[in-house]
Amino acid sequence: MPASFSASDDTGPPPQAAAGRRVRAMSATTDRPPLRIVPFRAPTARLALKPVSTSRGLLDGAWWPRSRDLADELSALAEVLDPLSGRITRIAVNATYWPAVPSRVPVNGHVVKVGWFTTELDPHKIMLLSHTTGSWNLLVIPPETNAPAAARLMAAASDSAGPPTTASALMAAEHALHGSSMTVLDQDSEETWENGDDTSSYRGAAARPCRLIATK
Repeated sequence: MPASFSASDDTGPPPQAAAGRRVRAMSATTDRPPLRIVPFRAPTARLALKPVSTSRGLLDGAWWPRSRDLADELSALAEVLDPLSGRITRIAVNATYWPAVPSRVPVNGHVVKVGWFTTELDPHKIMLLSHTTGSWNLLVIPPETNAPAAARLMAAASDSAGPPTTASALMAAEHALHGSSMTVLDQDSEETWENGDDTSSYRGAAARPCRLIATK
């Protein structure tokens, strides 16, 4: 004989109570949307800049990219400078030491156009244009450079006390004083150094501490 159940046999909550709980649960879900986990992204550009209050001269600092993948490296660099100087609007590079130059890169939610040159721009320099500062002129330290050489170059390029100097002259000075532990220098850099630059100014600038913006 099949079993029969009456309403009194139901050990669950009254329908009204269950319905009330469901309503409260739905209300809680609506009032508090589920948390969304956003991964933290640390600054990846290795960068040293001159103090803002000093005369900027020929160079504003130095940049040490981690690779020769210019598309990724430019985005990381511009994302650091963008909030410091107003929106970066254009980037200019010399194509001599880059295997590929992108036409544009994403930066903080907008797109920045990239132009390349072979003679008009120092092969060891990069220029970033912005609405506020006008331009950032940075020494580009080759990715293959060892850490001590990179530290000396960053300090020299971001030094505000030394005489104005070009990016290629700094690279040539490092090569003359410490050997060829970096990348192969171009012919113009070596000639710039041999034509009379003084190593003492580079020694002094490279020995001073520099203001690192991001190094991770």
